[in-house]
Amino acid sequence: MGKLFGTDGVRGIANKDLTNELAMRIGMAAAEILIENSEEKPTVMIGKDTRASGDMIEAALTAGFCSVGVNVLSVGVVPTPAVAYLVGKYNCAAGVMISASHNPCEYNGIKIFQSNGYKLPDELEDEIEKRVLSGDAPAEVKIGGEVGTRTYCKTAVADYIDHIVSVTDVRFDGLNIAIDTANGSASVCAKEIFTRLGAKCHLLSDTPNGVNINLNCGSTHPQELMEFVKANKLDLGVAFDGDADRMLAVDENGNLIDGDKIIAICAMQMKQEGILAQDTAVVTVMSNMGFFKFCEENSINCSKTAVGDRYVLERMLKKGYNIGGEQSGHVIFLDYATTGDGELTAVKLIETVVKSGATLSSLAGIMNVYPQVLINVEVTAEGKQKYNNDEYIISAVQEAEMELSGNGRVLVRVSGTEPLVRVMLEGKDIDIITRLGNQIADVVRERLS
Repeated sequence: MGKLFGTDGVRGIANKDLTNELAMRIGMAAAEILIENSEEKPTVMIGKDTRASGDMIEAALTAGFCSVGVNVLSVGVVPTPAVAYLVGKYNCAAGVMISASHNPCEYNGIKIFQSNGYKLPDELEDEIEKRVLSGDAPAEVKIGGEVGTRTYCKTAVADYIDHIVSVTDVRFDGLNIAIDTANGSASVCAKEIFTRLGAKCHLLSDTPNGVNINLNCGSTHPQELMEFVKANKLDLGVAFDGDADRMLAVDENGNLIDGDKIIAICAMQMKQEGILAQDTAVVTVMSNMGFFKFCEENSINCSKTAVGDRYVLERMLKKGYNIGGEQSGHVIFLDYATTGDGELTAVKLIETVVKSGATLSSLAGIMNVYPQVLINVEVTAEGKQKYNNDEYIISAVQEAEMELSGNGRVLVRVSGTEPLVRVMLEGKDIDIITRLGNQIADVVRERLS
């Protein structure tokens, strides 16, 4: 992982870590590479979520692209997966999404997609980063008619909605659902998608004002949705994060259905229909032990990767698998999308509910969840770099593993997008794993904060 690009693009506090100057230089560096690999004047698509800083960063990126001769197509507020889909549909050389996903409004980020809708490979990110950090001036700044121009696209949201609606031939008529858009990107399209499919929709947190994105709402704070679904006796609810590439669900009883269960439910349906590629689902090492047990019991192969949707996608592409994702609700249906798509995931999950004729709670019963403790420890940037070689942390983890003795597991990792070390333990006894988790977290805090 480089100094700028983490596991999901460039991210930081807008106007502090992610400055206008940095955004402009990223635009210039990315544009230079595009020009080198293009015979014609390329066009880059730029989308954004609802953060107040989005306009500012878009302006800086646009200036960077245009200054070295690349045109910009601005599609406004859209989900991240919309950029991944539309970049190919509109024949753009690349797509950029301005978003910090599930993070608070003061954060923002830059994700870059190739013309085929996939995120940039590591080598291209490394090359962009090298050019940005070198401090050298761009190879050639254009003047006159050679500078790039910006145009605005008014059809992006409608085209994305059409795409999502097209992935199912099942109607949702008669279903009464709640939708939490996290005051983010899903606010521009979720109601239209599920209404067109026939569901009666109740919208929560769908009035973005630039600062309320992910604020006590969405997939990271689903409590209000859980209470709303239960109190109003709805069939189910879905919650997206700020850029709508993640989705968590709520069953008719108000219980949360996480990404592991969503993948289990959909993979089982795909297996029954004979469309689960190689009878395999891809998840990360952070998935619950209950998911691995579910796979064993249902003759589904489980392919495990490092944490991060990019690693899930790499495995899927390399091996030809067609469903994978993370416990956080970032799910990839490779038959329909090149990246995680919350609204697509919601459609496929509800499609399964309709086809089965069962309630979401009964479908979720196919997987038992082992107790899990997750502690996020704030650390310094230097602490993140020191984590792997700290003998005190290594010793604390080994002692916890010995005490669990096969009745659980310990996973401690550095976050790829935030200044955190995540301490996760699973096991049969919640009291034991809570105690051990706090012991490890205390050591991490002492050594790295």
